[in-house]
Amino acid sequence: MSHQALDRVPEGRPSASRVETPLPTATAIEIAKSWFPGDDFACDAHSESLVFSVQIYPTGWNRAIQRGCESVVQSVDITCKPPRVLSLQIRDPVICVRSFFFLADEQTEGSPSQQRCQNVSGSNAAQSRQQESQNDPQTPGRSRLRCCAEELLRLVTAGHQHRIEVPEDVIKLEDRLRYLLQPSLEAILAERQLEFPFTPFPYQLEGVAFLFPRHAAILADEMGLGKTMQAITAIRLLLRCGEVRRVLLVCPKPLVSNWRREFELWAPEIPVMVIEGDPQRRKWQWELADVPVRIANYELLPRDQEFFTASDETGQTKVAFDLVVLDESQRIKNRHSATNQAVCSIARKRSWALTGTPVENSTDDLVGIFEFLSPGFLSPDMKPQRLGRTIADYVLRRTKDRVLSDLPPKILRDAEVELTPEQRETYDLAETAGVLRLTELGDAVTIQHVFELVIRLKQICNFDPATGASAKMERLEADLEEIAGSGRKAIIFSQWVATLEEIGRRLERYKPLYFHGQTPVRQRDEVIRRFREDPQHRILLMSYGAGSVGLNLQFVNYVFLFDRWWNPAVEDQAINRAHRIGAAGPVIVTRFLTVDTIEQRINMVLEQKRQLFETIFSGTVEPKKLALTQEEIFGLFDLKTMATRAKAA
Repeated sequence: MSHQALDRVPEGRPSASRVETPLPTATAIEIAKSWFPGDDFACDAHSESLVFSVQIYPTGWNRAIQRGCESVVQSVDITCKPPRVLSLQIRDPVICVRSFFFLADEQTEGSPSQQRCQNVSGSNAAQSRQQESQNDPQTPGRSRLRCCAEELLRLVTAGHQHRIEVPEDVIKLEDRLRYLLQPSLEAILAERQLEFPFTPFPYQLEGVAFLFPRHAAILADEMGLGKTMQAITAIRLLLRCGEVRRVLLVCPKPLVSNWRREFELWAPEIPVMVIEGDPQRRKWQWELADVPVRIANYELLPRDQEFFTASDETGQTKVAFDLVVLDESQRIKNRHSATNQAVCSIARKRSWALTGTPVENSTDDLVGIFEFLSPGFLSPDMKPQRLGRTIADYVLRRTKDRVLSDLPPKILRDAEVELTPEQRETYDLAETAGVLRLTELGDAVTIQHVFELVIRLKQICNFDPATGASAKMERLEADLEEIAGSGRKAIIFSQWVATLEEIGRRLERYKPLYFHGQTPVRQRDEVIRRFREDPQHRILLMSYGAGSVGLNLQFVNYVFLFDRWWNPAVEDQAINRAHRIGAAGPVIVTRFLTVDTIEQRINMVLEQKRQLFETIFSGTVEPKKLALTQEEIFGLFDLKTMATRAKAA
């Protein structure tokens, strides 16, 4: 058996290839020539015998195998000319992009759906929302009108555009240009086909544009302007753009169900999980990876802190969020509280806070909130005016009188009443005895002793404990007769449940409903539903603590503050449960105030706190007195503190 090899060697150049074939030499050469048509073909034929010769040795097979066989090695040069290479630079082509929006079948031109969408704008929006809210009593403020991409584009073409704001702490030119070159918010929402139950107000889109690019922000709009809607829309847009994947929203426990309903209304496509149940279930919920939005309450965080701060074997935190949003963030105003420390321990990239009252008592409240947003950014020693300039880029604050010219007015009436003779006698005796006791305590007197006397006197201003006489009640009953006759509804606020129960006992003919801290959470939604729908229930008796946050009661036209709270911001929150978007008419607020009593002295302190709030958020000059100091508390009864006595001595 033979094995031939053909070396193709064109004339004037080295051999370029080697062909091996088991065919006869002549046949193999002819086949090789056919592979290179048109070329001068020359080849050398080499023949090698592949037959093994067998030789016999007396040493046996093992020795023969070790000897091996002879092999012949032949070297053939197969080099050729280097190939010619042409280099071409291919640039990316410029692509022209256009967006097209196609209406659904029910939104064709001239259809009722489209007409409704076009009509919900400007001053008609609030009226439309309020009407739809009445048609759907299950969900306050819910509207079945749709704001589609076409409506958003109509706003763009009409010149109503809101640009995403560039935060001042963005330093890199590349990052600033990324925000500056973004299209308007209306165009982004339209392009991503985000539908809304109704057309947002312009100031609400401004709030979304404020939140979207910021890693630390406070949305401090006045109650009733829709902070919930703005936060949900910003979260929705961040999720759609891929900026965030895991969001945690923290709110007071009574508001969990309200937030869940609002997500269903404003972002129905986003899965939402409420963290609740036994510890084992909550631990699993914290660590679950594929849930875009979680809702937890403040009361739960200190107990679950070990769950969301645990680390894995690499030292990384198991639970981390791209965004943490705090609703009613004044809950963490105390920097040393367990709630504040638990919230600040959550691993996160972005931090937002929602509150209508960022300052309730003093500037320390704002410092406590900023410990969550940006630790160490503020100092408690800052003066209010400097504090306002420092936080200007992080806080967005709007009031209803500035952004809602079509919102019905809020009419405040200070009803000054004289104590009945029975009340005056009891009040004077209690105040005299109380001041005498505080004086006898001398240096041992504390703020707690003073507070006990203040609460005692305020309760006497409501009802005389001996006879039950009440000047406020006489005035309230006169007003309620007229309100009930007109078919309207009213809310009555008080600090104490006992006071609410006494008022309810005397107003039994109006079938009042109760909403306070002792009302079970699972029954609260039913109480609000009955108050809204049942015409027999004209009055809702509500405590400040339970009713100052998270309720939409814009169908109410009258609000009574039977006694005054220590903080004006809490009073404003209570009033704004009724005076908000969708209010059917003017909201009349009656604030009872007994003449020549502790209530008048406290009212002076409340006005000073309002001045503090305005100083920080409006840039005005500093007030002389900023908050309720220890000296001012003692001064309610012309007492001197230990420090004042030592200084005088």
